[in-house]
Amino acid sequence: MAHPALKEVYSTLKTRMEKAVEDFRREMAATRTGRANIHMLDTVTVDYYGEQMPLNQVSQIHAPEPQMITVQPFDTSQLGAIEKAIRGAGLGLNPMNDGKLVRVPIPALTEERRKDMVKHLHKILEDHRTAIRNVRRDGNDSIKKAMKDKKIAEDDEKRALDEIQKLTDDEIKRMEEMSKAKEKEVLEFK
Repeated sequence: MAHPALKEVYSTLKTRMEKAVEDFRREMAATRTGRANIHMLDTVTVDYYGEQMPLNQVSQIHAPEPQMITVQPFDTSQLGAIEKAIRGAGLGLNPMNDGKLVRVPIPALTEERRKDMVKHLHKILEDHRTAIRNVRRDGNDSIKKAMKDKKIAEDDEKRALDEIQKLTDDEIKRMEEMSKAKEKEVLEFK
């Protein structure tokens, strides 16, 4: 974008779109597949001495086997709280505490559960596509306003709108590719 006013609009839009894609990536990582993945516990928070803390800040999390996650608390007095937090996180997991660490067996997904997960992935993707489109709309509005206020020429407006559309298409394509890979992982039978 040649025009200085447009460069700022473009960089703001790019930053906002990248945040939406990053949020999408985080939600994808936390989505359960048939195999153990330490990111499955990213959404779990633990009551740590009266304060809600992310699980990964109060423990080390490992996936030593395809069907098992282990959670090693930095403070073993928190084993019960960690076990309770994982059980109550709505992930359908049943952790077990052996006095030293919390073992979280990852049950194999049923075919029905896999289909539900894919529907969930599609919903996450659609929500984030909408977020990207809303960012595009805001950018287009800024550019049309600049044109109306005669801050930019008509050819600058057209070029800027085209660049914003290309950015939108690229970011949505990135999310769709991530979603396809995750869907394949969810549907894969081990």
